[in-house]
Amino acid sequence: MKRSKPFLLLMLADFLARSAYQMGKTPLLPIFAAALGASGAFLGLIVSVSTVTGLFLKPFFGILSDRWGRRVWLLIGTAFFAFMPFLYRFVQTPEQLLTLRLAHGLATAIYGPVTLAYIAELSRQQKTAENIGWFQMARSGGYIVGPALAGWLLLSLDAVAVFTLIGIISCAVFLPILNLQETRPTARRKRKDGPVSARPPILQHIKNALRAGGQSPAVWLAGGLESVTFIALYTLKAFLPLYALEAGVSVVLVGLFFSINEAVHVVGKPFCGRLGDRWGYLPAISLGMLILAAALPLVRVLDQGLLFLLPAALMGLAQALIFPAAIALVSDRISPEHLGAGMGLIGMMQNFGKVAGPVLGGIAISALGYEATLVSLSVMLALGAASIWAFFAPRSAALTRL
Repeated sequence: MKRSKPFLLLMLADFLARSAYQMGKTPLLPIFAAALGASGAFLGLIVSVSTVTGLFLKPFFGILSDRWGRRVWLLIGTAFFAFMPFLYRFVQTPEQLLTLRLAHGLATAIYGPVTLAYIAELSRQQKTAENIGWFQMARSGGYIVGPALAGWLLLSLDAVAVFTLIGIISCAVFLPILNLQETRPTARRKRKDGPVSARPPILQHIKNALRAGGQSPAVWLAGGLESVTFIALYTLKAFLPLYALEAGVSVVLVGLFFSINEAVHVVGKPFCGRLGDRWGYLPAISLGMLILAAALPLVRVLDQGLLFLLPAALMGLAQALIFPAAIALVSDRISPEHLGAGMGLIGMMQNFGKVAGPVLGGIAISALGYEATLVSLSVMLALGAASIWAFFAPRSAALTRL
């Protein structure tokens, strides 16, 4: 299916913004923080604090975009992407860097829910999960390009110069964003009986939106399952390299594991999204969780050479099935008036999984050991997939609406 011009413009904007942002995150940020004297837990806090920003603020930016429009908030988010990198040259202490990272994290906290709400609105009456898959494929491309480009630049430039280049690249994001139009009018709504209804006060609007999202089973289901998925994935990202080194496995093989995982995930998103549109979003999510549950215990075969890479491919396929379908499910089930709020709430739960994963995983590994933790995570995912069919999956013709 041919993608519209606004769709392609937003894909380009998100790819440029995410590529530049990831340049400043890995490997640049830890190196810069260490040069300022940060170490240990405080260095880890600097690296992860931008995720915490999104954990708390994504729902509110989604709500505000429901009220005032997507385009204005995309412009605000682009401003944070573009102008914050120029401030890194003035940072002198780790504490100042932590504060700047908190503010810089507002960029992704805005872009996360607002871009997905924009794409979902463009995809009404179309293949929602497939479109989200294509869009997330471009976003994931930034996670691949950014770190590689930053590593190459650090061979010849210092960290402050690279941050300045990040700001220059981010300024280019204004070009596609300024050419976007609103997907729907936002100022006022017509009631069925004819008169125009005024918007409620801002605090009442936020309260109504949070209530609508909180009362939507799709939001809690999709967000909860994604949170569980991210806990498992980020536990593996945090501790697999250490476990592999203890088992005498080459770091090259470990790097290849994560590369294959991400490659299958990125390439598979549009096609798995199409399957979600055809089969139904809940069946796609549950299949992805079952595949992930089966793949996690296989990671223990570290001494089996290339066989070790099989679970990497399976995990990438599972992610490609779960994430587009989960976003599409929320888009399909929540009121259009509160679409941004729904995207913000599911983004908040995603960030919770990213933050909690390494912490909970570390606790579990200390108590149970690495292999038992993998099995426990596998059981947790399998139970999540089973819960879909036991409590949420429709039993009649309603299945076709998912």
